[in-house]
Amino acid sequence: MAVLLSSFMTALDNTIVNVALPQIRAELDLSGADLKWVAAVYPLTLASFLLLGGHFADSIGRRATLLLGVGFFTASSIGCSTATGGAILIAFRGLQGVGAALILPASLAILSHDLPPRARNAGFTAMTATLASALACGPVISGVMTQHLGWIWLFVMNMPLGLASLLVGAAAIPHDRREPRGPQSPPVAVSHRAVALACFSLAATAYCLIEGPENGFASLAVAVSGSTAVISVAALSCEMARRRSSALRLLFRQRPFTGGIITQMLWGLGVSGIYFFTSQFLQDSLGLSPTSAGLTFTPVALSLLATAPFIARMARRWGDGRISAVGLLVVGLGLLMVALGSSGGNLVHILPGLAAIGFGSALAVPLTTRALESSPSHLSGIAAGLFSATREASGVFGIAFVGAIVTFVQHSDASAGAGEADAFLSGYQAGLYVASALVAAGPPVALWALRRHAGPRDGDGRSLARVGEDT
Repeated sequence: MAVLLSSFMTALDNTIVNVALPQIRAELDLSGADLKWVAAVYPLTLASFLLLGGHFADSIGRRATLLLGVGFFTASSIGCSTATGGAILIAFRGLQGVGAALILPASLAILSHDLPPRARNAGFTAMTATLASALACGPVISGVMTQHLGWIWLFVMNMPLGLASLLVGAAAIPHDRREPRGPQSPPVAVSHRAVALACFSLAATAYCLIEGPENGFASLAVAVSGSTAVISVAALSCEMARRRSSALRLLFRQRPFTGGIITQMLWGLGVSGIYFFTSQFLQDSLGLSPTSAGLTFTPVALSLLATAPFIARMARRWGDGRISAVGLLVVGLGLLMVALGSSGGNLVHILPGLAAIGFGSALAVPLTTRALESSPSHLSGIAAGLFSATREASGVFGIAFVGAIVTFVQHSDASAGAGEADAFLSGYQAGLYVASALVAAGPPVALWALRRHAGPRDGDGRSLARVGEDT
């Protein structure tokens, strides 16, 4: 219960702010760049510190890391609720992401190691349902609270949830059993230096994409940030090349894992634009209330939940690769349908596209399953952490990259004499066209990553022929 409740909080806060952004902008007098940071800084810090959270779970213990993360997340939520300016809100939102980065790896590790073997499948099924429920509830809860109570209550509600998680976790989660490390211990996945370099490169790149369209890519701060990103990426590449025995190299030798990472990034780049920019389009262009705007997103979650029970049967019949490729293609078509439907000026025109996004996302689930199955058993936690980091990072880049396109086209049309509403619509559609193209690039990768392998399988469900080939 403590694991599910804390995971629900972290997933909820990934989307719950989006519907409230217009109200937050009006009350705190935020600029466009500040508004993007309110949404982007949480997944940014979450993605940046996930590997550090995994390291904490291994070093100070899974139980201690989870409780520390919940406490940190709850305290940061209180800070968000008392924010009187954009800078304060952005800072505490970032600290929320740090707390979530401690919670997620510890939660997965607890499900993997502290539950009895027969209960683990039920635990992971409950986790999946919890995250899907957060996806469905986030916009609706945000709309209702924003309209009737105000955006501050989006953060106040984390106080009782966090306190309940702390009490139940302290009582129910067992203390870790420490195992001494020896010469046969699994290789360390990521060095402290690599974690720091990855964090610098991600943060600097996101800063460039968010601030560049507002202040100009030639401005001093943006130029310094871009240089930092390039240097960090180069240093990270050298660090990974130097550590030839690194577990990262071992993981990326597995074709399903590499393909899964690539397609996860492409999916995140496209779908993240839905929650950030569509919420603004619904309220600013269509004049919907926050509650109505939140309810508009329910087709995504409902179609995902309705499709999920049939995925295993479909994959057995047509193959994981084909199902995943079709799913990514449907997501890309859904984004295109939303972009085209937005021209009609009516909510009904974009609902089919939103439902298609949820349906396609469910079909793409086997790609994640096979990718994590392909990792060696002693690196399963690291693989899950990297997948989570990729998902969160793609959310940051999705908001920043698509946002840069939206802003550029919007400014261009406004300079040409278009009205404010028409200029925003043009930028919104251009951003979704690009997002659709990015996701549509995923099907060939899925087919490559999940090529069928004949022959017997090992205890982890992997083809023995593939294991031999990869190792």
